[in-house]
Amino acid sequence: MPWDLRAEDVHAEAGERHGLSSFGELKYAKTFERFDYVNPMAPRGGRFSGQLASTIGNQALNTFNTLNIYVLRGEGAAGMNLTFDSLMTRALDEPDAVYGLLARGVTASPDGLTYAFSLRPQARFSDGSRLTARDAAFSLLLLREKGHPEISQVIRDMTDARADGDGRLVVTFAPGRARDLPLIVAQLPIFSAAYYGARDFEASTLEAPLGSGPYRVGAVDPGRSIALERVPDYWGADLPVNVGRNNFESIRYEYFRDRTVAFEAFKSGAFTYREEFTARVWATGYDFPAAAEGRVTRETVPDARPTGTQGWWINTRRDAFRDSRVREAIGLCFDFEWANRNLMFGAYTRTASFFENSDLKATGKPSAAELALLDPLKDLPPEVFGEAWTPPVSDGSGQDRALLKRADALLREAGCTRSGNALLLPGGQPLTIEFLDDDPVFQPVTQPFIRNLGLLGIRASIRLVDAAQYQSRLKDFDFDLTPRRFGSGVTPGAELRETYGARAARTAGSNNLSGIADPAADALLTAVADAGSRDALTTACRALDRVLRAGRYWVPMWYASQHRLALWDIYGRPANPPRYDLAAPTTWWFDADKARRIGRI
Repeated sequence: MPWDLRAEDVHAEAGERHGLSSFGELKYAKTFERFDYVNPMAPRGGRFSGQLASTIGNQALNTFNTLNIYVLRGEGAAGMNLTFDSLMTRALDEPDAVYGLLARGVTASPDGLTYAFSLRPQARFSDGSRLTARDAAFSLLLLREKGHPEISQVIRDMTDARADGDGRLVVTFAPGRARDLPLIVAQLPIFSAAYYGARDFEASTLEAPLGSGPYRVGAVDPGRSIALERVPDYWGADLPVNVGRNNFESIRYEYFRDRTVAFEAFKSGAFTYREEFTARVWATGYDFPAAAEGRVTRETVPDARPTGTQGWWINTRRDAFRDSRVREAIGLCFDFEWANRNLMFGAYTRTASFFENSDLKATGKPSAAELALLDPLKDLPPEVFGEAWTPPVSDGSGQDRALLKRADALLREAGCTRSGNALLLPGGQPLTIEFLDDDPVFQPVTQPFIRNLGLLGIRASIRLVDAAQYQSRLKDFDFDLTPRRFGSGVTPGAELRETYGARAARTAGSNNLSGIADPAADALLTAVADAGSRDALTTACRALDRVLRAGRYWVPMWYASQHRLALWDIYGRPANPPRYDLAAPTTWWFDADKARRIGRI
């Protein structure tokens, strides 16, 4: 017999809230029945199949060898987050709000340092055992001590988590904790204390874990594919946060080490959902029979989120790249305008900001509010107080002489000299660069970049390694330059420290690939994390953007403010999608009539 959700209100504590947000704003009332962007009548069944498009924890895009994605060891499989529930879950049509999932509600102490979550008594693991506050406390402490650095470093100011009986979890935070830390903690996976009490949490393993989420692990072919099967008696299926969600009977992720092979597999129908990241393929590759006949459809979907940071990250831990003038000179050798026109069909805009495609991006000169944050900081370069730095626009020739001349002058200012055709660093060693990657997709763009570096006497090469070696080298920061994209939320907070903070620069496996260790950046990261209003957050992000851009820590690539989707025409989706996420496969469903029309049944 289904649990009577109305009965939970009888046990509600005074002051208990059904959701949390960064600045206290919630769109949905306590009595909400579902999110506005779902179809409550969506049919259930069928299969979704696609590829991993973005990563969390230790996940790699091209392979996997473990089902444990929340630790540093191994390359984690796609979809494992679907097998675990969290205390609360995101509303995708709000910038940062979360609503009760495992937790019915939460109360906070006046000083904001103690949060008490009331757990739903019907919460269960997939084996039928009850999920209690003891499991939640165990999980949060485990992730703080042994979790992947992108989790453990962010939640280090969570001082304790303890169970007050089966149904009440009390979490305490250190004074000065980041604004969003309770929201981050509320979205972490909850594990079974009994299950992991007999297993090494840090181990790389292909044993399917015991979870509490809407899916559990099905067929696994390591490095090739993984299927998640919907739990038929999932305990939380009828909760307001889950109505209209988790509609597929099976979700399958396919892996390919080569993008060309992956595209051929999509064309043959081996998987049916594809987000296209290669402009050349989008422009010229969809002329195969299934597309011509309308069985495969294409569309672009606006992306209202900040586009994140995609570029070649320069490892400043290496002596050759410690001088920002050397880093800037390297960046001047990349001719985006030529590459965009000749290789990418003019599909992209050059990235300039660490918060591109959002109002968090710094523009023009600093405002008075920004100056109030910047003025007290020491040793800032003068350009931070001027027009926000942007990459120069080339003449589109592929070898802009003015930019190459400027690069040569910067290298000389940094003390570099020439010996024959080689550029020498101040210590007399040749300046060489290895571009590390595990996918050849960027080679057509990187090769002209390398040719321009060669004109300055810099010897550069591309090093392609397999996915496992690539992940290992990134974890150890064993590279010169490497391409990578990091996403950015609408309401950034403490998680930025894991990408741009000094502590993360010293932490193996962190996202701080460039090794940014700037006291000014750290101070502004704190301002971002502690911002008490959206206006204050915007100001802090813009000030941080100026400082990071002045550091020349990366060679920015490009972005598009839309998703390019290619689909076998077998899916249905809500008419009013959420603003801040594609919500696929979460809110989509299998449309049997469509599938029948194109012969997929």
